[in-house]
Amino acid sequence: MRTLSFAAAALLASSAMAADSPRSLPVGACINMGNQLEAQKETAHGDVAITAADFARIRAAGFTTVRIPVRWSNKTGAGPGYSIDPKWMARVTTVVDQALAADLNLILNDHHFDALDADPAANSAKLAAMWTQIAANFADRPASHLWFEIENEPHDKLTNAILNETLAPALEGIRATNPDRPVIIGGDFWSGIDSLATLELPDDPNVYPTFHYYEPFEFTHQGAGWVKPSPPPLGRVYGSADDAERLVKDTAKIKAYVARTGLIPFMGETGAYDAHIPLAQRVQYTREVHDAFAPLGVGICGWAYTNTFPYYDHKAKRWLPGLRAASGLPEN
Repeated sequence: MRTLSFAAAALLASSAMAADSPRSLPVGACINMGNQLEAQKETAHGDVAITAADFARIRAAGFTTVRIPVRWSNKTGAGPGYSIDPKWMARVTTVVDQALAADLNLILNDHHFDALDADPAANSAKLAAMWTQIAANFADRPASHLWFEIENEPHDKLTNAILNETLAPALEGIRATNPDRPVIIGGDFWSGIDSLATLELPDDPNVYPTFHYYEPFEFTHQGAGWVKPSPPPLGRVYGSADDAERLVKDTAKIKAYVARTGLIPFMGETGAYDAHIPLAQRVQYTREVHDAFAPLGVGICGWAYTNTFPYYDHKAKRWLPGLRAASGLPEN
C-alpha cells in the first residue's frame, strides 16, 4: 500500500473539506432599492428615480450587492404570451446595467405579484412567461454578478407545500436561456425565518435560499399603516433580554438549515420603520442583527436605500449616521 506524501494528503483533505463546505451566494453587505421599481410608479415615494450615481455611491460606501425589487405583473399584455411592456423592460435594463457598471452584484426579482399568492395555479403560467422574457433579455449579462429571485415573499395560498410546482415553469423558462445563472427562492409566510424549516429547493445546483428578517415585528413595523388590519402599536423599544434571546434562537434556525441542506441562506430584507423609530434604535437593531447573523456567513440586504426604512437621505444628500457602521461598513 503506497503512502501519500504529506502535501498530497493535505491536498486531499483540503478538497474534501471544500466539497463539504456549505454553499452560498457572495451577497455580503447588500442594500435594497426599495419602493422604486416595485411601486406603482417609480417616483411615487419621495419623487426619486434611480440613477447611475446611486449605484456609484452605494459601491463607494462598501456595499457589494444591491437587490432590485421589480413589479412585472402589471406591465404585461394578456395571456398566453403576457408580453412585457418594451418601455418597462428597457427601463429595468438601464437600471441593471447601471448597477453592473458600478461593479455591484445584483439581485433582480419579481415583486408584488399578489394574484400569484391568492391563486397560484391560475397564475403560474404568467409567472413563467414573465421570467422567460426577463431571462432572455438578460442572458448575456454575467452570471457571476446578476442573479434572479423568482418571487418575493410567497404568502397566502402560495405555501411551501406547493412552492416548487408553482415556480417550476418559471425556473424552466429561466434555464432555457440561463442554464447556470444563480436563482433564488424564498419560502412561505412572507419568507420569514421559520419558512426555512420546511423549505425544499429544486434539484438544481444553482438555486439558493433566502429569508427575510423583521423580528420582532412589533418593533420593526410599529405604526406601519400598510400592515392590515392594524399595525403594531407605537412605543416598542428594542434591546431587551427577550430580544437577545430571540436572536440566539433564530441563529440556531439558520445553523439547523445549513446542517440539513449544506446551503447558507441570505437575508434578503431587514430593517426598522423610520417614521416611528428613532435613528439610534434603528442603528442598534441593525447592529445586533448583523452581529448575530453575519458570523454565520449570512449575507444581509438592508431595507432600503432611500425610501422607507432609509439608509441614505436623498434630500440632505448624506448617509444617515450609524447605519453603515452597524452593517459592518466604514463610516466615511
